Amino acid sequence: MNDALTLLCQLIATPAPSGHECERADIIASFLLRHGIKPQHLGNNVWAQSLHFDNLAPTILLNSHLDTVRPCAGWQRDPHTATIEDGKLYGLGSNDAGASVVALATVFVELARERLPYNLVFAATAEEEISGEGGIASLLPQLPPITAAIVGEPTSMRVAIAERGLMVVRCIAEGVAGHAAHGTGINAIDIALDDIAWLHTQPFERTSTALGRVRVTVTMISGGSQHNVVPDRCMFTVDIRTTDAYTHEEILDVLQRQIRSRIESVSLRLRPSRLPEGHIFVRVAEKLGIECYASPTLSDQALLPMPSIKMGPGDSQRSHTADEYITLDELSAGIGGYRHFLLTLADELRHTPTEEQ
Repeated sequence: MNDALTLLCQLIATPAPSGHECERADIIASFLLRHGIKPQHLGNNVWAQSLHFDNLAPTILLNSHLDTVRPCAGWQRDPHTATIEDGKLYGLGSNDAGASVVALATVFVELARERLPYNLVFAATAEEEISGEGGIASLLPQLPPITAAIVGEPTSMRVAIAERGLMVVRCIAEGVAGHAAHGTGINAIDIALDDIAWLHTQPFERTSTALGRVRVTVTMISGGSQHNVVPDRCMFTVDIRTTDAYTHEEILDVLQRQIRSRIESVSLRLRPSRLPEGHIFVRVAEKLGIECYASPTLSDQALLPMPSIKMGPGDSQRSHTADEYITLDELSAGIGGYRHFLLTLADELRHTPTEEQ
């Protein structure tokens, strides 16, 4: 525990806004080297694999992110000074997701020499907070084939078996300019309002048993140039929180057919995730009495094509807040929780026929 606490304090003392994680990656690499494990780098990402790697065995990815958001207003402490008060460790990124990085790294170095019925790959990655191209998405092609993943995020060590995805759609309503006094032209704002009214009916009816319905919210709008000109352009942005009930392509097709506004750009890469029913991770969680739930918040799960869960010490509601903290008990429970989960997974695999894994 002392080694893990020291590592977390080092990370807190090293600023790492998205895209600037290099020094934190070096700290993790040094930690791995001290424990006899050779790290590998790609950009601001660092990773390593267990020592007895068997190409015929399944491979489990242990992943969490190094970057943080920038400190918000309201901090009463130095966000980059680790401060322990009343059993709480304060510091930017302590909860999201420094404790997960450290707990996963600690358990990885403990188990990396063990002969387990699976391989382990540990990856501390960049740009999670901005869903950037230089993070886990860039690293995946360099890793061995991954069977399933554990993504470290603050979940109070519950197991998130599903997570909403995100589509951001930017639309332009196009009309014809005219003089407001004469009532000529075609008002682009009116076109946009009709489209927005339709979107607010929440038109996607299929329901995910884990995540519920797709949520559609118009979050930005801009139009018009001056009071006496009928506007010929109105732009608005739509935030769509997706589920496994629709593919992103299906949602885009519905939008293109139903709204009059032109879709200028759309992001499809942050997809929803859901663990298949009966997956061995679910069986392990049930055996350990760990609560499984569906998460409304986005993480690097959205960029992983293989089955995955989200699980880690801390509370998601503390993320991105002033005076962010993790309790020392939560850090200790995170290390123990990951260890028990992975060792129970090993027992399950040893007693499960290959075709059922």
